[in-house]
Amino acid sequence: MISRRKFLKIFALIAAYLPLQIKYTFAITKNNKTERILNLYNIHTDEKLNIKYYHSGIYDHDAIDKINYILRCHYTDEIKPINLKVIDLLCDIKDRVGKEKEVYIISGYRSSLYNDYLKNTGRNVAKNSLHLYGLAIDFSIPGIYNNKLFQIAKSFRAGGVGKYTEFIHIDIGSVRYW
Repeated sequence: MISRRKFLKIFALIAAYLPLQIKYTFAITKNNKTERILNLYNIHTDEKLNIKYYHSGIYDHDAIDKINYILRCHYTDEIKPINLKVIDLLCDIKDRVGKEKEVYIISGYRSSLYNDYLKNTGRNVAKNSLHLYGLAIDFSIPGIYNNKLFQIAKSFRAGGVGKYTEFIHIDIGSVRYW
């Protein structure tokens, strides 16, 4: 026969382990989408792209190249790869408000020349902005208030989230809000 003390120890171990297992399983399920689709509109270049860039666990590199192109610096036409984590974050935010929604791109990759121009003309941009490294995107979604987008983006706790009058900033740097 099992002692009361041993029973309580086993029960405590199971009680401690079970929530961790559930949380771990949920995290895998949550991030294991079968497909990812973005419908993008670059407000500066007037270009549109509606593309499936991920399917059945595989990123489509041609599709990613097209996304990087539409997210290029519109000021210099310079293209830099955007980190897949920030692209996935943008897709996850968009999916929360509607899978069919079009995302207006204000800024993806930003060249140092354009970043300096913005800084010198009094715009509120960081000297060492994460846009310079392909780690940030500024966007809006027509018909969705920025307050709602801001709250959704914050809920992922995936990096920085800034709310501006005309757009939301997301990045995959440290978690912070403004």
